[in-house]
Amino acid sequence: MSELDTLPTPANVEAFAFGDPEPVLDHRGLMDYLECAPTDNWFEPPLSFDGLARAKDASVHHASALVVKRNILASTFTPHKLLSRSAFSRLAMDYLVFGNCYLEQIENRFRAVISLKPAPAKYVRRSLDMTGYWWVPKLDNAHLLGRTIHLMEPDINQEVYGLPDYLAGLQSALLNESATLFRRRYYLNGSHAGFILHLTDSAMNQEDVDAIRDAMRRSKGPGNFRNLFLYTPNGTKDSLKVIPVAEVAAKDEFLGIKNATRDDVMAMHRVPPQLMGVLPNNTGGFGDVEKSAKVFWRNELVPLQERFLEINDLLGIEVVKFQPYQLDD
Repeated sequence: MSELDTLPTPANVEAFAFGDPEPVLDHRGLMDYLECAPTDNWFEPPLSFDGLARAKDASVHHASALVVKRNILASTFTPHKLLSRSAFSRLAMDYLVFGNCYLEQIENRFRAVISLKPAPAKYVRRSLDMTGYWWVPKLDNAHLLGRTIHLMEPDINQEVYGLPDYLAGLQSALLNESATLFRRRYYLNGSHAGFILHLTDSAMNQEDVDAIRDAMRRSKGPGNFRNLFLYTPNGTKDSLKVIPVAEVAAKDEFLGIKNATRDDVMAMHRVPPQLMGVLPNNTGGFGDVEKSAKVFWRNELVPLQERFLEINDLLGIEVVKFQPYQLDD
């Protein structure tokens, strides 16, 4: 028997992973524009309103911009006996998120309006005859609303529903979310302190390979960062290599993606970064915050206020009224 016949048969190359990052929300089909498909009683919206609601919190800057606009509108709104400040706040958020908002007129037996109740836009559908509105929280639990006021952000493709004006930058907000979820799972998995064990020693038998694999699997998850002892009497200095995963991850574009998508989202909403708590990357800063706030109010919020003043025209009485936007105490 020759010396070659006594050498152990090399094990097959093996590789295993700790799992790929899984997104919490799948927005791939969110931007697929469809027609307003008719059902038995109402039109379906052209985009998923449930998807728009979930996408609201996809990016911190997307959510922050919506909240800033809502807060300023609510702070300048003068409450009315028919429409409270909290009701208007809900109405404004619906308009900003969905491009639609609805006020159901609650009437007494003499058909006089005694209250205006916001109907969450996520569940309101327009009737096929375009004269009424359905409340559809579930398909098997739908009913017609009373007389309802509908304000909408016009869409160039259809006239049934409005659509929000931030859709062009929504993919950037979703990319920001994906980068955050990937990095968060990367840390939760313990991969930032892990390594790749590259074994090429032909003297290692299959039982030893299995033992090393089981030891590494036991070090994953709770109880991370355990030490691993390995003894290879016939190995060489290059038969076993430990490659830190953190060195690979340090080369990704996490910060670049976060910064680029942040800029896209802020440009999409046209909100000054100072009003959203964004820190400047340069020593010069963002400039005078009061001047930025005044320009933002005049160019963005005044048109929004005027849109809500349409409620007065539809009711025939002044219910919606705004105070001047004051920056000084």
